[in-house]
Amino acid sequence: MIELYTWGTPNGQKANIMVEEVGAEYVVKPIDIGKGDQKTSEFLAVNPNARIPAIVDEVDGKRVRVFESGAILVYLAEKFGKLLPKTPAERAEVLGWTFWQIGGLGPMIGQWGFFSRQEEKNEGALKRYFDESVRLFDVLDQRLKGREYLGGEYSIADIACYPWAKGGLSFMGQAHPELARRFPAVNEWIARIDPRPAVKKGMSIPAK
Repeated sequence: MIELYTWGTPNGQKANIMVEEVGAEYVVKPIDIGKGDQKTSEFLAVNPNARIPAIVDEVDGKRVRVFESGAILVYLAEKFGKLLPKTPAERAEVLGWTFWQIGGLGPMIGQWGFFSRQEEKNEGALKRYFDESVRLFDVLDQRLKGREYLGGEYSIADIACYPWAKGGLSFMGQAHPELARRFPAVNEWIARIDPRPAVKKGMSIPAK
């Protein structure tokens, strides 16, 4: 049984979707980041960096902790033999797009969101993170033109990018409505992923 420490954020949703997609047996351990649950000694024993998501898996009678969303995706893909190609070229492509999200798309949208919520606006920061987020969405859109999924078949790369792309376009689109029409390939890709039962379930965890 896997213990899933998570919350309803894009990073948490990546792990939520993944446990559903691979058919893992798991129990949800909600970490309410608004209340500071991530800073408790109990959770710090699971992730010393005090960030969700994290999992604890029991392997041969030993508790194995895995923190950082990218590590969780790779760990579960390898454990269950799903959603990560084995051939070197295809595997490299999937891992490249997975960590492209972790190092770029997520942090840039996240920073824009942070500065957009501040009462006193920092216009320089808003422009910097908006422009870089748009550039990354352009990269994503170009990659998806003529393709159903980022790595060929549906994979951990799509799981990594989907919550940030869907949530980011929706959130940023409230201030910039033109974004809704700017990335047609991304929108089509989101629409392909939306109906997946594992995605629907993962996006709803933890239940409010």
